[in-house]
Amino acid sequence: MNAHLGLIHSILPAVVDLRVTIPGNHPSTRNLGSERMGSGTIVDPDGYILTVHYVTLGADSITVTLTDGEQLPGELAAQDFETGLALVKIPGQNFPFMRPAPAEGPSLGQAALIVASSGEAGRRVSGGYVTSTESYDGHWEYMLEKTIRLTAFNPGFGGGTLADFKGQMMGVVSLNLNEIGKFSLAIPIGCYLQNAQELKQYGRARSRPLRPWLGFYPQPLAGHIVIAGLVPGGPAERSGIREGDIILGVEKKEVRSRPELYREIWKKKPGERISLRILREEESLNLEVVSGDRWDFYRS
Repeated sequence: MNAHLGLIHSILPAVVDLRVTIPGNHPSTRNLGSERMGSGTIVDPDGYILTVHYVTLGADSITVTLTDGEQLPGELAAQDFETGLALVKIPGQNFPFMRPAPAEGPSLGQAALIVASSGEAGRRVSGGYVTSTESYDGHWEYMLEKTIRLTAFNPGFGGGTLADFKGQMMGVVSLNLNEIGKFSLAIPIGCYLQNAQELKQYGRARSRPLRPWLGFYPQPLAGHIVIAGLVPGGPAERSGIREGDIILGVEKKEVRSRPELYREIWKKKPGERISLRILREEESLNLEVVSGDRWDFYRS
């Protein structure tokens, strides 16, 4: 028990609280609100904080609270929609930080800790085991080929630290799944390490191929993909896609699952036209969507 307490106390100084305000006219406020709370982890002694992108998307101001209660202004340094991660920078040097776990990821059954903010200087901890490293696809045009799923509940705000019992950072806690044996989902630290230098230097990963973005929310239903919603002003809405449309194919290739849909769309580049075959009120239609760059859309 004392060993576990020592481990937790070694992690706590690197875990921070985030308070973020977003202008009311930013497109992300429709789903995420204009005031957000999150957790983050200092991953560099120069004050870089790793968190989830939905906490900081569109940030106008960021207040970072350290474990000792000190508050510092933060700046959004990088946004990575493909991985779901973001970097916040605070002024100063020689901050306590967490070193990464091996990039190849954890093994099934491995013990892990989640440490997250519960508000300003408050921190909460939960423990569990890795039950899966399977892929994940989300309805916001998001997919990871590898994730970390745990028996541990997320005890605080999103963006918390997932650590191994050596005190190394395994990932960033992103979602509450509430599935049996899989209560939390974390983004593996390897997703950050692959592009860490580019994120710090350019604010995004530049060497990785850019994915086209359509601005819709596809949901699986009875072996088909239904458009459950649209981003106002996004490429899909501007091109005539409607809520309730059923997507049958992309570029003449049939798609019956969300991962299939994403993989076909992502064969293109931002700005290119993407042909979708849809079913609308029992009528089959072919529509072309001029894809966009999500990073540019949400930056504006």
